[in-house]
Amino acid sequence: MKAIGYQHPGPIDREAALVDIELERPTATGHNLLVEVQAISVNPVDTKVRRSAAPPTGEWKVLGWDAVGRVAEVGAAVTGFRPGDEVFYAGSIARAGANSQFHLVDERIVGHKPASLSNAEAAALPLTAITAWEMLFDRLDIRKPVPGASNAILIIGGAGGVGSIAIQLARALTDVTVIATASRPETKSWVKELGAHHVVDHGKPLAEQVAALGIGAPAFVFSTTETHRHFKEIVELIAPQGRFGLIDDPETLDVMPFKRKAVSTHWELMFTRSLFQTADIAEQGRLLDEVSRRIDEGKLRTTVTEILHPINAANLKAAHALIESGKAKGKIVLEGF
Repeated sequence: MKAIGYQHPGPIDREAALVDIELERPTATGHNLLVEVQAISVNPVDTKVRRSAAPPTGEWKVLGWDAVGRVAEVGAAVTGFRPGDEVFYAGSIARAGANSQFHLVDERIVGHKPASLSNAEAAALPLTAITAWEMLFDRLDIRKPVPGASNAILIIGGAGGVGSIAIQLARALTDVTVIATASRPETKSWVKELGAHHVVDHGKPLAEQVAALGIGAPAFVFSTTETHRHFKEIVELIAPQGRFGLIDDPETLDVMPFKRKAVSTHWELMFTRSLFQTADIAEQGRLLDEVSRRIDEGKLRTTVTEILHPINAANLKAAHALIESGKAKGKIVLEGF
């Protein structure tokens, strides 16, 4: 089967950073589905892994943690799917990724593809929707107010993949006021289109801009990017007893400044359930089905902004480069082998 991989980690501008390869088609066993992949999307985790993680000598590392496809085979223990089902999922970082024609995935972290979306439109959603949902509702618990705080959330990096769906989820499932950050005219328009009540510029000090909104100190802050750069501003602007969450990887994070305000800190990694085979691993499949239902009801929308054809090394390298530029908006999708 066709696939895209690499043998040595490093920057994207190398000829061998990502290459077209042929691999043996896997077979479904146990709880696994074998999915014929029809579209994929690219996330910052792909670029981080590509820069740092090497496969065993002589083997290939295949990336890709967002996929849409059709079930080709099911393992003997599978109960929720059958061949021919259209599915979408983010997969497990402990396994080979989905940048291949056929891909094995645990049925418990798979959802049924939204019927109203194309393959490319659906491929934009799984990893970011899981990340945003788990942060908003499992970690920050934004449905539970903070006494005396403004019932508002500041989403830093609102135009990125996670920010784009987090804005929508907060608007669709709660009455929380959404403040999103964006710095360019096109990204400011994008976050407003997605439902942000207010937009502030993350290229300027955030605390002063949030205070100028006149709505009070927000109960929640969700930082999707550049946490190290904004941290002092976050400490200043968040309400006492507020809840702070992040998903990026600052080299260090000294949370002592939060002590005076008794601010709680929450990390989110959507791979945790699959990495540790947690007792609630199947929540990710149910979560994706819930997102799918709300999309088909017209309450959520895809966040795809660019579609590349076909799925090959050249297009995947272009997508990695755009993400690493920091100028991506929404999600970049590749469709068809």
